[in-house]
Amino acid sequence: MLKANAAARPGSFAVPASAAVGLPPGLPTAVLQLAEDGAISDAELVRRTLAGQHDPFSALVARYQKRAFWIAWHVVGRVEDARDVAQEAFVRLFRSLDKYDFTRSFYTWFYRIVMNLAIDSLRKIKSARGQCLDDVLPTLTDEREEAGDVPLQRGEESGQVWSVLDKLDAKFRAVLVLRDIHGLSCREIAPILKVTHATARWRLHRGRLMFKEHWERAQGGTEQ
Repeated sequence: MLKANAAARPGSFAVPASAAVGLPPGLPTAVLQLAEDGAISDAELVRRTLAGQHDPFSALVARYQKRAFWIAWHVVGRVEDARDVAQEAFVRLFRSLDKYDFTRSFYTWFYRIVMNLAIDSLRKIKSARGQCLDDVLPTLTDEREEAGDVPLQRGEESGQVWSVLDKLDAKFRAVLVLRDIHGLSCREIAPILKVTHATARWRLHRGRLMFKEHWERAQGGTEQ
C-alpha cells in the first residue's frame, strides 16, 4: 500500500512530518483529555457540542484534523489546497452538526464531507473533465476486490504513481485513494461517496483497470 509519507507529487510541496500521525501539539488540557478519552465517542462529542459546549467540538477537530488533511492531500496532491479543504470541512461540519444522524458512523459522515470538498477542489484545480459516466453496473464476480499487481499499492516510484492518478477521472481516483491508500472497504467507501456498495466496487474495479493501463503505457514509454 502506498504510504502517506512516501509520496510527494511532482511539482508539489513536501508534506511536513508534523502532519503525519497523532493529535496536534499544544492543545488545551481539557480538549486534549476529551480527544484522548476513548470512552467518549464521537457521537457524544457531537451531543455535547449541540448542547452548547465548546471543548467537545475542539476535541473532534483534534481527533480528525490530520486524517482530514491526509484524505484531502491524497486527492488534491498539494499541501496548501489540502489544508484549505480540511479547514473548510470543519466549517461545514460545525454548520451541519444538527443534521447528524446518531444511528450512523460519525467518521463515515465526516469523510464524506472531506471527500466531496476535495473532489470539488481537484476539479477546479484541473479544470476537470466534467464528464460523468452513467452508473451502469457490470456483473462483478470478485467479492474481495483483489488488487492484483497494481503498483498503487507499492511505496516506490511514487512520483509516477501520482502522475498516473492524475489521468483518472475524480470519481475513480477517489475510490482508489480511499481503498488502496487509506485502506477503507467498499462498504465503508459507499456511504462516504453517496453511492451504492455495488457502484463503489465497480468504480474500484474500473479505476484499477484504468490505472494499470496508464501505468503500463507509461512504463513502456507509450503514454500520450
